[in-house]
Amino acid sequence: MKKLLFTIILLGCYLVTSAQNPPKVGDQLTIKAPHSHTFNYIKFPKPNILIKRGTVDRYKSVYENDVLVDDVETAKNGDTYVILKKKDGSKFFGYLSEVKANYAKALDAGEIVTTK
Repeated sequence: MKKLLFTIILLGCYLVTSAQNPPKVGDQLTIKAPHSHTFNYIKFPKPNILIKRGTVDRYKSVYENDVLVDDVETAKNGDTYVILKKKDGSKFFGYLSEVKANYAKALDAGEIVTTK
């Protein structure tokens, strides 16, 4: 009985540690379409700013873009933020070279997904 309990505890610890996969510089992610009209956890400019600049009026140009993690920052409250750059080196909406995203919340919301 002790061996079974010990095995279950070790399995639980393994699952908890494997679920916490922190981002590393160089990780590749893909931006997906948000469930709402705007991105909540990736800090893209608001649509009115994009319209004023005359670039695009929607976020469709960033859907399915492959991005790389350029930097990882941890806030005082424990949230992990990543700086994302396009894999091909072009700019978001023609003028942003990088964007900031809350890593855990953006993954949970489906705004970004990890790719191998």
